[in-house]
Amino acid sequence: MHVGIIGVGLMGHGIARNILMRGGFTLSFLDHPGNQPTDDLTSLGANACATPAEIAAIADVVILCVTGSPQVEAIITGENGIASAIKSGAVVVDCSTALPDSTLRMAEIVRQAGGDYIDAPMTRTAKHAHEGTLNLLAGGSAEVLDKVRPVLAAFTEKVDHVGLLGHGHRLKLLHNYVSVGFMTLLAEAAAQAADAEVDPQVFVDVLANGGGASVALDRLAPYIINQDRDGLPFFVSNALKDIDYYRDMSKASGARTTVADGVSEALAAPVNDDQGDAFVPELVRLFRKGPDS
Repeated sequence: MHVGIIGVGLMGHGIARNILMRGGFTLSFLDHPGNQPTDDLTSLGANACATPAEIAAIADVVILCVTGSPQVEAIITGENGIASAIKSGAVVVDCSTALPDSTLRMAEIVRQAGGDYIDAPMTRTAKHAHEGTLNLLAGGSAEVLDKVRPVLAAFTEKVDHVGLLGHGHRLKLLHNYVSVGFMTLLAEAAAQAADAEVDPQVFVDVLANGGGASVALDRLAPYIINQDRDGLPFFVSNALKDIDYYRDMSKASGARTTVADGVSEALAAPVNDDQGDAFVPELVRLFRKGPDS
């Protein structure tokens, strides 16, 4: 199969490299200023394309790895978009974090154009993308999923078929709400501990040996102790986007958002302070009281 990928950023670059190196597939990617450096991909035989339509015209599988629903919708429906040129029977695999209602609309447009659609967001980090050990939450037809499994196997450790089309993105937002929510709460507690001059190692050890033991603690501990932010290169602005997507999804279904509203407010403060490009572990610093507090 000829594979196309749109979005060669922190996550997409690792996906693309493993499609080439581990999967041995022919690869085309969208040339875009938001990409990571692509010299290694082109040296492995990947081909840069100018538009999504150019990719759709030649690819059997098109992987989307972009920021969110507005970007996906533009790629699918925009001028020179995927829907304008997709091959009959080709499959779009949307690995982005997106709103389920938008996913269903985009899938219908792709189907009307002759293709198929799977939503398959990721639940691990850029490190796992480069190692080829991502986990995917796939929604859609089991038959369509099986068709693309050989490609997905090149960059994943586990692919769970979680239900109907849209359920992958729904579960991704549920997952990120819990994950980002935990880390936001922990960062606020760590900031208070730092303001009170609590030994950071003692703080981490107390949580790790009690009810605070968690993946959130594992991810933030290097920053809490040593100000090492690089274990989780996830922008605060993207964390806020995911929480607000969760709130939108919840409100559309009539679910409560009391806690999610608080998490959104906490994350919005640094974003509105032009700190959206900070990594999530840096919330520990950003949540500390100011000199005039």
